[in-house]
Parts: sequence; structure tokens; C-alpha cells
Amino acid sequence: MTDGSAPSHPAPAGDAHRPTRAGRRRAPTGPRRWLAAGGLAALAAVVAVTLAVRGGAAPACAAPPPRALPAGPPLGSTVHSGKATFYDSKGAGGNCSRPAAPANHLYVALGPDEYAAGASCGGHLDVTGPKGTVRVLVMDQCPECEPGHLDLSAEAFARIADPVQGVVTVSYRAVVDPPLPGPLTFRVKEGASQWWFAVLVGDHGNPLRAVEVRQGGSWRAAAREDYNYWLIPSGAGPGPYTIRVTDAYGHRATATGIRMLPGQVQRSTVRMYGAGAPTRSATPSRSASARPSPRPSTSATPSTTAPPGTPAVVDAAAAPASLAPVPAGCG
Repeated sequence: MTDGSAPSHPAPAGDAHRPTRAGRRRAPTGPRRWLAAGGLAALAAVVAVTLAVRGGAAPACAAPPPRALPAGPPLGSTVHSGKATFYDSKGAGGNCSRPAAPANHLYVALGPDEYAAGASCGGHLDVTGPKGTVRVLVMDQCPECEPGHLDLSAEAFARIADPVQGVVTVSYRAVVDPPLPGPLTFRVKEGASQWWFAVLVGDHGNPLRAVEVRQGGSWRAAAREDYNYWLIPSGAGPGPYTIRVTDAYGHRATATGIRMLPGQVQRSTVRMYGAGAPTRSATPSRSASARPSPRPSTSATPSTTAPPGTPAVVDAAAAPASLAPVPAGCG
């Protein structure tokens, strides 16, 4: 990855024998050191008196410390500012476990806060730089990137800036309900069985909030792993499966007939939204899902084998998004 800067290495503390750099002042010696010590003693006495006078005068409602923004995927219409660098996945599908990079090679890796343990996977961002705007698919994680640092594909970076710059200032925002490439896809993971179930959902457009599998007349929630598979550790039976998918804006779609075909992409005929799909709820959910402990992937390279058949599907139904409660203010 290219960020145009060299790493800095802090010097070890407490090294008394390290030579001083040019221009650095040495510690005072002799009488100067005595005078400095006396001045510090006097200052300490003044501070002690001040604290004694102010004791017991604490305000009834002190201002709360500044709160960091909650980590999570970029959502809604909020415009963010930051910087962009670029890298090449060499055709791989990144930490989101896509079988391959998108055909247009326009993708982005986000830092851990915005990647949010996979909650951003499959979403899209519009990124604007000196030369224009490009739409990219969230496909990967950039472990060293801070919030606001986008690591674009080389092709995407070239759309917004001259690659020779290496790093540029950008603005970006989430794309709500981008055009879908087709109906939802499902890929059961290699190694899955009736006793251990994991599925990758594709072509959903917006970041996902929940995936559920119907079993025994009730819905079982799957937990998203940071590599973007949805997992039920105790399994979901032999299938075929009915799977319900909900995105961060409240769209919900249900597909049936998903079979236990590990490593094969099964394309349904139901779309997450669009023609014939329900309208989304007005307010996006900020928290896409709880973050489970990551489980190592059983296969580093997913298969792209075509499915032997197309699963049956049912119509989609709307579902409202949830909002995190706002804490009451002081006083």
C-alpha cells in the first residue's frame, strides 16, 4: 500500500548516555540546577494552597469528556473528509471474502474502525478527489488505516488523482441504494455441513445488518465474522434453507431453496430492493451487527464454481431499522 510517508521510530526513553542532538539544550548544572529546584518547590507550594482553597467546590454537574464517534460503516448522506492512497489486490476478493475483485476493479479497503469487523462489506462509497468522483465497492480491510484513510484500488485512484501523487485529500460518503448488479447470491462455505453453517451473501447493495435462517418454524440469527461470512456454529440442518437478509436501511428479502453446496455461488431471483421490492425505512441503523469473535477461515481461496441450479425464492418484505438510544444529558 502507498501512503507517501516514511514510518517514524520514537527514540527509547531514559537513555542517559545517548548523545544530544545539535541544538538541543543540555540539563542545567551547578547553581542553575539548585535555582531550578528552588523554583519548583515554590511552585509546588502555591499549587498546594490553591487546591486546598478550592477543595469541596466541585461543580454540581461537570461537563462530560468528549466522546469518540462510534465505530461503524459510513452510512446515510453524511460527507466525510480524509485522504486516499492506493494498492492492488491482484484480483483477490479481499477480507470481505469475495470470490474475486469486481470486474471494473473499482474497490476500496477501509481502516478497522470503518471496516467494523465486516459490517461495511458490500457497501459502496462515492469518493471525490482533485480530478473527479469515483464509486467504489467496499471489499477489503486496511489494518494500518485510521478513520478517514481510504486505500483505493489503483484504477479507482487514477480516476480521482494523478497516481504520482501517492496520497491526496478526498471527501467521501456512502451510496444509499446503489443500482444492484442482480438478485441476491448465496455461497455456503467450504467445510460447512448440517452441524456447522456459514454463508456469504452477495449483491445486496447496502451494508447488511442481519442474516437469519429459518429452522423448525423459527428464525435463527447468524453472527457475522470479520471475514464477512454469517455463521451458525451448531449448524442449521441439512437444508434446503430459507434465508432472510436485512440491510442497514431496513430492506428485507427472503430466499428459499438455498442448498448445502459448499463453495458454489447460488443466485436467487429476489433483489434486496428496486422494482417490486419494498421501500426502505426512513432512518438507517448505525449498528450493522454485533461483533463476534473472529473464527479463522477454513479456506483462503473461495471457489467460483457455477451452481448446478437456481434456488426458488419468495417475495421480499419490509423491515424497520433500529436506532441506538440517545443518553440523557447532565442536569
